[in-house]
Amino acid sequence: MKTYSTDKIRNVAFLGHSSCGKTTITEALLFNTKVTNRMGKVEDGNTVSDFDKEEKDRQVSIGTSIIPIEYQDTKINFLDTPGYFDFVGEVYGALKVTDGAVLVIDASSGVEVGTEKAWKYLEQRNIPRIIFINKLDKENIKFDELLDSLRDRFGKKVVPFALPIGKGENTDGYMDILKGQSYIDSKPVETFPDTAAKAENLKAILMEAVAETDEELLEKYFEGEEFTDEEIHKGLKKAVLAGELVPVIVGSAIKGLGADFLLSTVSEYLPSASDSLSAKGVKGMNGSTEETRKGVPSEPISAFIFKTVVDPFVGKITLFKVMSGTMKKDTDVYNADSGESERIGGVFYLRGKDQIEASEILAGDIGATSKLQYFKTGDTISLKTNPIVYEGIDFPKPCYFVSVSGKTKDSDEKIGTGLHRLNEEDPTFSIERNTETKELVIGGQGNIQLSVIASKLKNNFKVDVDLNNPKVAYRETIKGKSDVQGKHKKQSGGAGQYGDVHIRFEPSQDEFEFTEEIFGGSVPRNYIPAVEKGLRESLDKGVLAGCKVVNVKATLYDGSYHDVDSNEMAFKIAASLAFKKGMMEAKPILLEPIAKVEISIPDEYMGDIMGDMNKRRGRILGMEQQEDGNQLVMAEAPMAEMYTYAIELKSMTQARGSFEMEFLRYDEMPSNMAEKVIADYKAKSEN
Repeated sequence: MKTYSTDKIRNVAFLGHSSCGKTTITEALLFNTKVTNRMGKVEDGNTVSDFDKEEKDRQVSIGTSIIPIEYQDTKINFLDTPGYFDFVGEVYGALKVTDGAVLVIDASSGVEVGTEKAWKYLEQRNIPRIIFINKLDKENIKFDELLDSLRDRFGKKVVPFALPIGKGENTDGYMDILKGQSYIDSKPVETFPDTAAKAENLKAILMEAVAETDEELLEKYFEGEEFTDEEIHKGLKKAVLAGELVPVIVGSAIKGLGADFLLSTVSEYLPSASDSLSAKGVKGMNGSTEETRKGVPSEPISAFIFKTVVDPFVGKITLFKVMSGTMKKDTDVYNADSGESERIGGVFYLRGKDQIEASEILAGDIGATSKLQYFKTGDTISLKTNPIVYEGIDFPKPCYFVSVSGKTKDSDEKIGTGLHRLNEEDPTFSIERNTETKELVIGGQGNIQLSVIASKLKNNFKVDVDLNNPKVAYRETIKGKSDVQGKHKKQSGGAGQYGDVHIRFEPSQDEFEFTEEIFGGSVPRNYIPAVEKGLRESLDKGVLAGCKVVNVKATLYDGSYHDVDSNEMAFKIAASLAFKKGMMEAKPILLEPIAKVEISIPDEYMGDIMGDMNKRRGRILGMEQQEDGNQLVMAEAPMAEMYTYAIELKSMTQARGSFEMEFLRYDEMPSNMAEKVIADYKAKSEN
């Protein structure tokens, strides 16, 4: 593949609902440009884009694939993103390095949730876009109704550049509205009169859009003068780049229909890499100076890493967009965030999993390198002499959590290694060892994402795991006061043991408070630290359900000792005996973790969400109208009720709702719920 200048490069993301045909479109484009001699099929597992074992098994895209296409002296880097919501992190990464997008719609399904979400991402980032209506050859497709629904949902800036010829299964061509020419099998044919009349009306809308881009053109339009082809092209491109116009084109990827028109529309109307000429970053390790780096090959080298692939055979592959300068092999590069330096080995382009050799990669282009040790997704590659850090990827926070346990006892180390390697590839999932429940917990966007991780552990790292709901880290405290004696006396041949303490227990604002009021040496000073240590060690296991104990004050006020048999261990044991007795007598209670929850939903689901939150023992604190029309519901709810909420919220809102959750505090647990937890703990202890 030859090296293309920045103005000849297009970086374009394919977005849309799952199964709308994004991957099949990439197959049609590869076939159309003679890269492949036959089109692969998702169901056959032989597409260029979906090459991962998990993608073949599940028949859905899981990761973003890069599909570079050479078309009429232009290089278009298509980024085929997953449509499934669990893998939205891949979409965020792709949008960080693309200048334009193609929003794909399944004609038989119309505007779906994934379509709405993709549109929202593009609006938030002001990314110019084209809509490609796919699968027009399916039965009972009503193009006019579909177009009306698009314009109702996304505004009048959605305007067709093409019309389908034929209906349903007989759709075998399209009409280019601007040229006034119809095509069947990419060959020009005569246009039907009704199609021509419809096209004339739509062309008038496009001419109006052209007129509004320039005062001189507006004057010309009102005077009834015709625009030149150059003025039309320039005006439409300006409107598309400004987000004031969204072209709609039509086709059927499986038939290859509309592939050529898609390529020409992308290359003519979506921005080139040179249209976004500069990028802002911060200079130096402390990020004190802001710097704007021009996206030209003559500037110092800088690149942004938007994805990492961990291949068990090839190793780690780092995908980047060159933001400035020229990336070449054997370049000494620097990570200004970590202060680490290393040398770039070879550089190459990726097409699916295939590596295409490259001597250099210019500003604006997307490339890859392997075996970088000190760089991860979201990092910036730069030079030590010209360091820069670009803003990272704002990935969504995990909202669905499971515990991971090996099926064999000796698998812990393998699980840890595997998860950390997979986390390099997918930074959207979290890994945490819960010190209280002794569980390894991973969090992500949903059950499909986490089951893919479990499958990858098995296939890539040869370790079988079980995924379960995490244990809740309950805590114990006391509501009352107690005054108890703890006495440890042991005499059975040899040296004896003797320790005797009197301790008062009461609630405290601090996690644990220890004081002493010993007079007259009833407990010698050198044994008091052992008493405190015995109490502190006892805090790890409460008397109700073996949970961590908090908010307790212990006051050592009396005791006795033996000149020969007393020692530190004896007083430590005496303190632990006093602790168990004192806790039981001071009205012990269970505390449960409470989460702060923020739920974003469309208005129509408000009743369902509020009713469901009540069932979860949650409390609605307030609501706020958002700019995007959604409601932000603020609530508090017990963590125990929220572990599967991500799946249930998707179900309740047809996946239109999202939420974030974070630990807030511990509250007393209702006695009926606490009794069940205590009974479960006792049953396990007896077994």
